[in-house]
Amino acid sequence: MTVSIRASLLLSALAMAALTAAFVDPPEESHASPAPAQPVRWSYEGEGGPLHWGGLSTDNRPCSAGAQQSPIDLAGALSASIPAPAEHWTPASSAMVVNTGHTIQIDVPAGGSVSLNGKDYILRQFHFHHPSEHTIDGKQFPLEAHFLHAASDGDLAVISVLFLEGAANPNLDAIWATAPGREAKAAVAFEIDAAAFMPKQGAAFRYEGSLTTPPCSESVHWTVMATPVTASASQIAAFASLFPHNARPVQPLNRRYVLKTSG
Repeated sequence: MTVSIRASLLLSALAMAALTAAFVDPPEESHASPAPAQPVRWSYEGEGGPLHWGGLSTDNRPCSAGAQQSPIDLAGALSASIPAPAEHWTPASSAMVVNTGHTIQIDVPAGGSVSLNGKDYILRQFHFHHPSEHTIDGKQFPLEAHFLHAASDGDLAVISVLFLEGAANPNLDAIWATAPGREAKAAVAFEIDAAAFMPKQGAAFRYEGSLTTPPCSESVHWTVMATPVTASASQIAAFASLFPHNARPVQPLNRRYVLKTSG
């Protein structure tokens, strides 16, 4: 067979291969479905912000459909001679400071309890919001602490303490110094006493509400101390450097009422 014939046969074979390939299905991976989108994580802005919390998960439905949501503006309170929660807090030496990605939270495994309406609620954790979530007659504060307690039946009681800018609060320094700068946990090497954060005056606002973060469960007995304590400008700025804004906007009061105890 001459060289020219061999060349002609080779070209014919190549042409046939190309023609066959044109009718062959493309590789399997070209038919693959796109990877599912990651669920949007709740946050305080953008697509995961408070306006969208109710749609991020079926568990979060109360965030948009609930009628007793928190926080609220504490205005028009009715004077009442009802007792405030009776605190039985104890200093805890095995606490954990947690950067949750949403706040600085202090998990307290043995921090005591409060008694409310004849029921005991165990202190589980406390955390901070900047600026404050609750307002008083429209006034917002630079910082707010929530002390979250749980009863054995799942009922929740939260005591809130508001902070004004003023003298430094020595109870914050060790917590701020221990708090991780990103999502992580750090064991504390000091005692934490929730009672040290309480104002000397016992007057407080009382109302029925919800968690202020998803899933916004409406099973919370709120007590917001009427007298703020203080934190220095640098202490407030230190928290704000990690969480510039982690406060849910105030929610409608609807048919609820706010009581104010004299303390």
